[in-house]
Amino acid sequence: MKFLTEEKLTIVGAAGMIGSNMAQTAMMMRLTPNICLYDPFAPALEGVAEELFHCGFENVNLTFTSDIAEAFKDAKYIVSSGGAARKAGMTREDLLKGNAQIAEQLGKDIKTYCPDVKHVVVIFNPADITGLITLLYSGLKPTQVSTLAALDSTRLRSELAKYFSMPASEIKNCRTYGGHGEQMAVFASTTELHGKKLSELIGTQIPAGDWEALRQRVIQGGKHIIDLRGRSSFQSPAYLSIEMIAAAMGGEAFRWPAGVYVHSEGFNHIMMAMETSITKDGVHYNAVKGSAEEMKTLEESYKHLCQLRDEVIAMGVLPPVKEWHALNPNID
Repeated sequence: MKFLTEEKLTIVGAAGMIGSNMAQTAMMMRLTPNICLYDPFAPALEGVAEELFHCGFENVNLTFTSDIAEAFKDAKYIVSSGGAARKAGMTREDLLKGNAQIAEQLGKDIKTYCPDVKHVVVIFNPADITGLITLLYSGLKPTQVSTLAALDSTRLRSELAKYFSMPASEIKNCRTYGGHGEQMAVFASTTELHGKKLSELIGTQIPAGDWEALRQRVIQGGKHIIDLRGRSSFQSPAYLSIEMIAAAMGGEAFRWPAGVYVHSEGFNHIMMAMETSITKDGVHYNAVKGSAEEMKTLEESYKHLCQLRDEVIAMGVLPPVKEWHALNPNID
């Protein structure tokens, strides 16, 4: 089986559970023979590398380093889970300040050591904001940076499959848009079960109260994992983020919404989940369509993200919006 590309993929935060799972998934999916693991925590990083060596993957040139210059040299693809993980009792937004500073450094390191990188996927929370910060400081084009938002849509499909006792594969086009956080917009009008719109089933095959409870379970899906396992999700974000970078390498189309820099449709100067496509040409988005109530929820999610963005500006991590073009000429 051939690899998708021969170009270098660097996984940031590789000593962690998400990062180590990303590395294994990338090798199992045969993305590239050239994979570099990076993490500042050298002993744990070496432990991850040793385990992966012991898997016996064929024809993979797996390297690891705690030197960011070495890790990013000649990298054409980067996936970063290199922020602090969410713990019990925390929201994604609680991670804002520390991870915002990590994202700033990530962007600067990309600009310094691999300005020719083709695509970067940012998945550490709050991903909409950390992705935005990374984009601004990296100097990359908006099409070259995407963030993980698909978990909310996959959780919607999972909850519907459990509620209706049906295979998940029979539920089509589950979609959540806006922020990857407590203010996400969960859409029913896009989702189809046996060819019927979910929005048409609410109030009949699924009582309105049950739908609201299900919607809340989707929103709190990450918290539920923490409650059950004592730690935040790592298998699902690892797999989905590698699917994203595989699409950017020219592999199969990514099936879910992704976080993207938005500058139209009434949403501006923000990174948020939209209906997207990820290809070798980067990430592109289309306008989201939904009911009036769904669009109102999406607008509220956008406003919440703008508040988080403005908090980061107030912290001094980002300059005011009017100065973004000077920081990154690819940003209008």
